[in-house]
Parts: sequence; C-alpha cells; structure tokens
Amino acid sequence: MEFRIWNRSSSVFPKKVHRSELRLFLGKLYFQWKRYLRWLCERSTFATHRIHSQTLEMDFPISIVTHHSPIYRKLKDVPMYLQENKKVNLSIAISQLNGIILAPGEVFSFWYLVGKPTKKKGYLPGMQLKNGGFVERTGGGLCQMANLIYWMTLHTPLTVKERWRHSFDIFPDSNRTLPFGSGATLSYNYIDLQIQNTTKQAFVLNLWIDKDELFGEWRTDLEIPFTYTVYESYHAFCAEPWGGYTRRNTIRRKVISKESKELIEDQLVTENIAWMMYEPLLESKGTKESNPG
Repeated sequence: MEFRIWNRSSSVFPKKVHRSELRLFLGKLYFQWKRYLRWLCERSTFATHRIHSQTLEMDFPISIVTHHSPIYRKLKDVPMYLQENKKVNLSIAISQLNGIILAPGEVFSFWYLVGKPTKKKGYLPGMQLKNGGFVERTGGGLCQMANLIYWMTLHTPLTVKERWRHSFDIFPDSNRTLPFGSGATLSYNYIDLQIQNTTKQAFVLNLWIDKDELFGEWRTDLEIPFTYTVYESYHAFCAEPWGGYTRRNTIRRKVISKESKELIEDQLVTENIAWMMYEPLLESKGTKESNPG
C-alpha cells in the first residue's frame, strides 16, 4: 500500500465542532426515541429466531466466511482492565446474537437483539470512543463485535442496510490486518449495524470466544456461486486548511464467479474520512511492520 500526504485535499473536511454536554445529551435523547419509533413500525422485519448450537452445523452445513480478532490490544493510555471488562461485555452480547437466523427479507439489527447494555444485565465499564478520545462506559467494547460482523458480511451476498463509521482515527496502526475504516461503530440505540437478507436463502450468525480471540462466522444451507475480495483501492493523509490532518481511504469489493473464476463486478463499498488525533508521519513509519491487508 502507498501512503501519501496531500497538502490540500479535493474535498475539505470541516473542522471538529465542540458542542455543549447539554446539546449532546438532548440530541442523543432525540435520536434514541426516533429509533424506538422506527423499531415499533419495523418490528415485523427484524430477525429474532435463533437456532440451537447443537443443530447448527447440521441445518446450516456451509460456512461462507469466518474471521477472528484479538480481544486484547496494547493501546496508549488505555488501562488493561477495560479490555478485561470488554471480554465480559462481548460474552454477554454473544448470548443474545449467537445462532440468530436471518431469513429472506429479514433485517439483522445489533441493538434490537442485544438491547441496552446495563449494569443490571452484567455489563461492565469498557472503553468507548468519544470526541477524539476515550471514556469509560458501561458496555464499552462492543464495537469489536460490530467490526467483526460487518467485515464478515462484506464477504457474503447479504446487504449492509445501516453502518456507521468512526469520525476519528485515534491510534496509529498496530499490526493492522484489515484496511483502515473497514469496521463499524455503535452507540445505543441510534447508531446501529443493520444487515438485510435480500437473497432467497437463510443465513445464521455463529459467534464465540476462544481464549483471547473473538470469532465469528456466517453459515447457510446452500452453496454461494460467488467469492468476495474486499480491498483498499485508495489511501491518503490530507492536510486540512484549519491545521489538522484527515485520513481517507476507499474500500471496494470484487465479486468473482466460483465456476468461471471471472470478475463479475467491482463494487464501491465505502469511502472513509476521519479526523486524525496523531501525526501522520508516525503512521507512515509504523506501517512498515504492519500488514494493512
């Protein structure tokens, strides 16, 4: 991958606006209740049925994609106990998501299934990104689950209906194996990850933790005629007129026929822009030892 620093960008990213805590609180409340209303209107479309783990491989014998990611990462100024708590939070979320069947026409909604992460449910304080930094919040760390599910979904014929990206790039890459911006962020309940099944066959989501790794898998009962290759087609650091830097990239997906091995389509997945919270030269130096994927 080539890393470039542009003195000027083709589209200027606006400088971060600092809003009062009251405005943030009222805005969050408004969007949460707006989401509750949408849930009420769309509840018949959401996937809610689950399959027992003992019959999973028998009823859905074909594994479309699997992926895993480390739960623990050494991050500057982030206490390790928050990552210990994250493992607990992920385990609770798995109990609500594992085995969910996504039938044709149905929509997978992360928050509709998981619900509000509260202390009463056993969730612990974890790391949550906020305004270019991190805070301790009950249920923090669930974004790792959203990242995993989103990345796997890009390798299936399922359709991503709703996905939100992080507005900030807080830490330099540390042994990155996936392209920058290939994850999904969450905030209960209005920043959601939703996946729609527009195919004619059912899929099931399989999630588990083994030692210190989070694992995921999409399974189905019929062969898929395509394979999918997700890649980064563009990447740059851009100096903005207001004095900061933004990180930009483009992620695309190749759809390839299993039978003929021919390229069927090269699709645009997303274009990411994020405020950088560190000097880009640190990133360029550090990526020599990493694998951006």
